[in-house]
Amino acid sequence: MGGADKGLLPYRGRPLITHVIDRLAPQVFVLLISANRNLDAYLTLGHAVIADNFSDFPGPLAGLAAGLATCTTDWLVTCPCDCPALPGDLVVKLLSAAEQRNVSLALAVTPDRLQPTFQLCHRSLLPVLTTYLAAGNRKVADWCRQQGAIEVPFPDPAPFRNLNTPADLT
Repeated sequence: MGGADKGLLPYRGRPLITHVIDRLAPQVFVLLISANRNLDAYLTLGHAVIADNFSDFPGPLAGLAAGLATCTTDWLVTCPCDCPALPGDLVVKLLSAAEQRNVSLALAVTPDRLQPTFQLCHRSLLPVLTTYLAAGNRKVADWCRQQGAIEVPFPDPAPFRNLNTPADLT
C-alpha cells in the first residue's frame, strides 16, 4: 500500500478499519485498536488505542502482547484491520472450541489455509509471548503451534480475504 496506514485507507467511502469494527464490535465486550502510528486518527473511532511496547515494531505478535497486557477480560480475540468481511460468528466459534477442548489459544482455519491472525488467546499466555518476542522471534504461526493452539474450521474462506493492494480496495 505504498507505506500508507492500511487501516485508515478508504474502502467503500469509509476507513477500512471501520468495516472491521462494525463486524467485530457486536461480538465482544470491549474493543481495542492496536496501532503504532496515526493514533489520534484511530482515537476518533471511539475505542481505546494501544501501541506496541517495542521500538522495532516486530509485527502482529507485538500487538497481541500489547492487547493481552491491556485487556480486562480473560480472553482476547484478534483480527487484522484489512479483512472487512470477517465472520459474524468468529468469537463465539473460537471461544466455544477453546472451552470445549480446554485450551488457551484457538485459531481460525479455512479450507485453503491457517488464519493465525484470527485468534482467541487467553491472557495467561502473555508471559510466554513476551519471552518469545524478547528472544527475537516474530512468526505468529510458530508461536501458536508452540502453545498447542487448536484450529477451528471456518468452511468459507471469503470472510478472511485480506485487502492488500490498492486494486483490492476498488
